[in-house]
Amino acid sequence: MAKTEVILIQNIVGLGGESDLVKVAAGYARNYLIPQGLAVPLTAANKRRIEALKQRRAEREAHEFNTMTELSKSISKLIAVLQVKTGDDGKMFGTITAGMIADQLKTQFDIALDKRKIHLEHPIKLLGEHDVELRLHPDVTATLKLRVESTTPAPVPGEAATGAPGAEGKEGAARTESRGHKRTERGRDEKGGAEGTEKPGRPERKPRAPRPEVAEKPAKGEKAAKAE
Repeated sequence: MAKTEVILIQNIVGLGGESDLVKVAAGYARNYLIPQGLAVPLTAANKRRIEALKQRRAEREAHEFNTMTELSKSISKLIAVLQVKTGDDGKMFGTITAGMIADQLKTQFDIALDKRKIHLEHPIKLLGEHDVELRLHPDVTATLKLRVESTTPAPVPGEAATGAPGAEGKEGAARTESRGHKRTERGRDEKGGAEGTEKPGRPERKPRAPRPEVAEKPAKGEKAAKAE
């Protein structure tokens, strides 16, 4: 494949910065770099532009360094909160990726950061707080506090393994309580009838006057003795 040399007039990640002289495929230079204004062919006239490009590059890099330094100070004071789904055992489904962290920074703090600047030494698989390294610039790094929380409600202590009591259990408890209440009320009514207000009964009868005593009649033998 034919190669050609070009002078970069724009910073291209993975290829070089302004004023760099690079060798690339001829078709890549002819069809993309030169038409897009990212590079110019290596000629005597274009070589004179190198000093001006170097000056522009130094200014750009200084600006990037200052910007990333300020961003690093700001990020060190932030706590990004990322919510994930978990199972009943509290374990996460999957892992936290650099792309997820970049999206959260944009959503929560309106910070646009290339996910390639987010360096994860180990996959994040646990809830809680984690320190995430951000490589903002070749000379600037930052540490982001990341808190991973679960969106799955925690089980209520004391519940049965199958979950909360169903509607039938609640209705049964309500019926039992209602029956007990009725028994209590019936007992109170019976007690009130025995000790409380007496029910109207028959009027009391007046006592009868005692009968006059009647003299006992003499026996037949006694009559015969009196006659003699």
